[in-house]
Amino acid sequence: MSKPIHFEGRPVWAEISLEAILENLRVIRKHVGTQRKILAVVKSNAYGLGAVPISKALQKAGTEWFGVTCANEGIELREAGIRKRILILTGFWPGEEQRLIKNNLTAAVFRVGDLRHLERSAQAVGGKGRVPFHLKINTGMNRLGISPDEIETFARTLADCQHIQLEGTFTHFASAEDFTAQQTDDQERTFLMCLQRMRALGVSPGIVHMANSGAICARPSTWADMVRPGAILYGYHQSFDPPHKKQEIAGQIPLRPSLSLRARIISLREIPEGESVGYGARFVAKRPARIAVINAGYADGIMRARTNRGCALVRGRRVPLVGTISMDLTTLDVTDVPEAALGDVVTIYGKDGDAAIEVSDVAREIGTVTSDLLCALGRRVPKFYL
Repeated sequence: MSKPIHFEGRPVWAEISLEAILENLRVIRKHVGTQRKILAVVKSNAYGLGAVPISKALQKAGTEWFGVTCANEGIELREAGIRKRILILTGFWPGEEQRLIKNNLTAAVFRVGDLRHLERSAQAVGGKGRVPFHLKINTGMNRLGISPDEIETFARTLADCQHIQLEGTFTHFASAEDFTAQQTDDQERTFLMCLQRMRALGVSPGIVHMANSGAICARPSTWADMVRPGAILYGYHQSFDPPHKKQEIAGQIPLRPSLSLRARIISLREIPEGESVGYGARFVAKRPARIAVINAGYADGIMRARTNRGCALVRGRRVPLVGTISMDLTTLDVTDVPEAALGDVVTIYGKDGDAAIEVSDVAREIGTVTSDLLCALGRRVPKFYL
């Protein structure tokens, strides 16, 4: 474990390794080739880890694009000094267009009608050159994007718009990590057919991008002009199907996890056999036990689904999480670590000595995805960038 961080306040904190994130960026760039652009996905506060400090480090390292969810996230980066291109991945709500243009944010268009809204605002704002945007095409995810049968309508509408310019075209995969199904192959085929139809209509698709983290790792045919790393940028591989695929990919693309989540023991209690711990008495001691309490709960990022499941690290050893995880507190059975003392550091995610508990392993244990756990990191948890 790294040297404990000292600060005033509640004894729970997160350590985010910028060094690890930058190393992951280098690994990704080497993997896909330096001729391709990187769009770093920093939406949802960089998956809960801190969009501003992480984006600053990535910008300095040469990242060409950033991807966020909405105008507010993009404006936050602009106000923090991010000058590289920012793509609003989920488009805009009518009325937001002028904010996007004013802050040099690039909109994604996923409805043909969005073109008219963007055109009017671009004309009203004026300025030099056309306002760029990216077109999203729905190829099977069935969330956002124009349908393949709307390509001709899109081309006709775009031809009437003199103040905006198609700069890029993209799609999003629903199951890039699943190699037991054909969905991703079908999506890629559909997308390429759409690009062909656009070119036949005299519309250049511009920067073509479709590869998310899973596709970056294992589907080279999807890399196109730009790739969009999310979870892998922060050091976490997806869960692939079949499972052995993950080991194969991890060997080809070695990533460094960037998050450590730690807290200190604030209470120790001896309980006899048969006593319960926590809400609902969901843990009952089968032997005399020593119970430690840490000042962190599900409001800090320790998912309630881990109740009576999984472990944390104390003095380099695994100890079970016991009892219902509550909003502010979590209890652990440290009976097998008799030297555990008040103030000891408990590692929820990260390394302690030779032992490690990674976010991706916990996600698999409780049946969710890594990004779900990263985004659960509470706002009140202090973050230290190493």
